[in-house]
Amino acid sequence: MADDSPQFWRDERLPFVEARAIADGRKLCYSLHSHEFFSIGAITAGTSSYIHGEQRLEVKAGDVVIINPQQAHGCNPIGDRPWAYIMFYIDTGWLARLQQEPTHDQQGFTPFTACLSHDPILFAGLNRLYALLLDPLRSHLEKQIALVDYFSELPLRLGTTPTQPIDINPKLATAAAFIRRHCTQSLTLEAICQASGLSPSYLIRAFKKRYGMTPHAYLVNQRIQYGHRLLKRGFPIAAAASESGFADQAHFQRTFKQLLAATPGQYQTPSTTK
Repeated sequence: MADDSPQFWRDERLPFVEARAIADGRKLCYSLHSHEFFSIGAITAGTSSYIHGEQRLEVKAGDVVIINPQQAHGCNPIGDRPWAYIMFYIDTGWLARLQQEPTHDQQGFTPFTACLSHDPILFAGLNRLYALLLDPLRSHLEKQIALVDYFSELPLRLGTTPTQPIDINPKLATAAAFIRRHCTQSLTLEAICQASGLSPSYLIRAFKKRYGMTPHAYLVNQRIQYGHRLLKRGFPIAAAASESGFADQAHFQRTFKQLLAATPGQYQTPSTTK
């Protein structure tokens, strides 16, 4: 596998976690996007740009990036400067249960306040965890314990007091939920406005401020997330494209790569543990 090709890892016995690594990210370019799951990654070499909502940051080797579910973000090379990373994608429900264990709080996943950490313990632990998961000689039990241990410690090191958006119209959440629920269909602006009770001009302006992208970009992102889930379940690329609401497979493949900096085929052929 070329250094500039993403390497994916997943294990059917650990369905709550996936991992990805890239040794040379100079050719990787992400459009602004979001995920339904929690993401955390370590910059293992070089320097890159990091967009997190309205923040524009420069990250370097030793840094850890933290991305809450549905947070618009992107990491891209700076000129031709090399950079490398590992990234973990964690099921929100699984992580929420770990957050709740100390207090028995049933409120669900609590967003992390930090979007970037320079903590060397978090960085080193993430690298050890990645190496452990990829090691075929390590047992399933050892991997499972290591995952629980690391992500149980994460709230203690990062803090999880949520920062509540100020003066956010709750109808925006209704609009976003409507788009997610009907993302495979052909939606109109009028339908989204009718479902949320918002005017077109207010919806477009306020939605972008709240979610970091326009309603259309959010719809496309949701379709890619839907297709991503189908690929994980073993759907052929053509079927995933059709079921996700794309006109053809080529459009699905182009958009998938634009948002996730990998082709559907690359995602379908990970390093796996059976």
